[in-house]
Amino acid sequence: MARNLDPKCRQCRREGEKLFLKAEKCFTDKCAIERRAYAPGQHGQKSGQRLSGYGQQLREKQKIRRIYGVLERQFRKTYFEADRRKGATGENLLQLLEGRLDTVAFRMGFGGSRAEARQVVRHNGVLINGKRVNIPSYTLRPGDVVQLTDATRAHLRTKAALAAAAGRGFPEWIEVDAAAGKGIFKAFPQRAELSSTINESLVVELYSR
Repeated sequence: MARNLDPKCRQCRREGEKLFLKAEKCFTDKCAIERRAYAPGQHGQKSGQRLSGYGQQLREKQKIRRIYGVLERQFRKTYFEADRRKGATGENLLQLLEGRLDTVAFRMGFGGSRAEARQVVRHNGVLINGKRVNIPSYTLRPGDVVQLTDATRAHLRTKAALAAAAGRGFPEWIEVDAAAGKGIFKAFPQRAELSSTINESLVVELYSR
């Protein structure tokens, strides 16, 4: 299975903002963005560099890919599915990414990061409507019940991730019982409920070239 093995803090610095790829570290002053808020590499501290229109579109696509942990081929496939559906393509794209099992597992606190939540899914630690599903890209439907297996819920790391997520609060589009390690995917999120730092229209422009 292909994976992005680039250092996670380096990815955040390249995009110039927190992508929350390192679990609890991202919420402390140890975060790389807090210490070195410039791009990595020999020329990272040079200021005044301007991107072309294409460059801005490409950077936005890379940022979204890194946030959701999706490789290029899978991201492109998701985009074309979003374009095929009715409604705004950009919003459809974000909804499809948010509807992935690994993303929902992360939102519910089953892992401290998306990568950790994806590992829980891959290791058969998640049930959907009582059935075991180990495909991170599985798209949920509104009303689906997602829960941890008893063995996975007993892990100390999983308990810590659930407690941390409960402390920060859960999104409106999911309902979570942290004590039971169980939640309901109520609906696909509306655009206003998602991050305002994402400019999905740039991605639409990029693929419309």
